[in-house]
Amino acid sequence: MNILVLGGTRFFGKKLVELCIENGHDVTILTRGQSGNPFGPNVKQLVANRNDQEALAQVLSDKKWDIVYDNICYSPNEAQVICDLLKGKTQKLVFTSTLSTYEIDGKMKKEEDFDPYHYQIRMGHKAEFSYGEGKRQAEAVLFKEASFPVVAVRFPIVMGEHDYTRRLHFHIERILQNQPITLPNIDAKMSYITDEEAAAFLYFAGVTPIEGPYNATASGTISLKDLITLIEEVSGKHAKISLVGGDETSRSPYGVPADWYMSNAKAETAGFTFSQLEDWLPKLVITLVKQLQ
Repeated sequence: MNILVLGGTRFFGKKLVELCIENGHDVTILTRGQSGNPFGPNVKQLVANRNDQEALAQVLSDKKWDIVYDNICYSPNEAQVICDLLKGKTQKLVFTSTLSTYEIDGKMKKEEDFDPYHYQIRMGHKAEFSYGEGKRQAEAVLFKEASFPVVAVRFPIVMGEHDYTRRLHFHIERILQNQPITLPNIDAKMSYITDEEAAAFLYFAGVTPIEGPYNATASGTISLKDLITLIEEVSGKHAKISLVGGDETSRSPYGVPADWYMSNAKAETAGFTFSQLEDWLPKLVITLVKQLQ
């Protein structure tokens, strides 16, 4: 198949491109060009800033794709532009969405807990919305306005050795350096997925006939308390945890006031089998502790 990936040069986007190559597809990436083309001659590259509608229209003008993956859409304005520019040019769009479309209310989240088909659209740029609201608005635009099938893949926090956000790295580094970590609720449970599994589900969402919103997460949850304990056991260091106060540098990027996790039952019913969180998280922590010590 002929596949276009918007945002495919790092983390799970890069792994998605590699997976498409492994499966024999003709892959093109669209980037700003700042990171070059890490795939060499195996992948074509289009260079444009997605926020420059004229430039984007120009590079997409004479091309068609079987599947388009959009990993870097954060606002309704960006979603509307993609709907307009890809009309008649793709058979399917797979949009990377997020657990942040759901409220943090302590309840396990299912796809129907956020309904983009009936969500009121408020157009605007990325800077006008929170991360979660920008994704909600983008989903609403895509499902209401796109002339092609759309899958919105809602990921929780994505983990991996090469996570450029370094969120798990943050906790390990703070503990290794005997620095405090501020958490609003140490008992809050969360969902996670690896970068490799995230890429695998995106691929699955593209090549199978599913449509609509899908949660994609490893099976199982872990509390922040148990995650900190795991890092302590592997590192041999004792964490300094504060539940109140703390300056900006000490605040955990995983800090949430209540449980925040999702069900993957819909995706598994569609035919995808997820990993068990407990099977890979300890191994990842061991790897990162060794790297960061």
